[in-house]
Amino acid sequence: MSELCPCGSGRDYAACCGPVIAGKAKAPTAESLMRSRYSAYVKGDIDHILRSCVQNDDMDREATENWSREADWKSLRILRTEKGGASDTEGVVEFVAEYVMDGLKDEHRETARFVKKDGTWLYDSGDVKTATVVRATPKVGRNEPCPCGSGKKYKQCCGK
Repeated sequence: MSELCPCGSGRDYAACCGPVIAGKAKAPTAESLMRSRYSAYVKGDIDHILRSCVQNDDMDREATENWSREADWKSLRILRTEKGGASDTEGVVEFVAEYVMDGLKDEHRETARFVKKDGTWLYDSGDVKTATVVRATPKVGRNEPCPCGSGKKYKQCCGK
């Protein structure tokens, strides 16, 4: 049974990001490395995320694992690319990764810089833009029925 790749390419995972994440293939472009890194967050493959960085000694593995595991990853949108082709040695990919965490809909918007070293694309650095966090579900009013189904008002039940 085939599985669509989380990166949003519309391709099968085994023919898209899967081989790159598994280390069986190199990402041919900066964008394909970006897509594989997003898919690695979705799949919880932190080793690929660390392995695909120019420098990873300042990364907090535990925090990265927690974010990967606790987020409900929704989508990846590539906004633009600059260079980063098969014959380039550097590239830029601007993207938005949407996710829900702790009941809040959020997005990670970044302009990421990539470099190619010894024929391998690597994430170099990025500029993150913060976004407005939006509730994933409507806020429950104090006097509304509690969503847990107890029949009590929210303020007298889970809203204490």
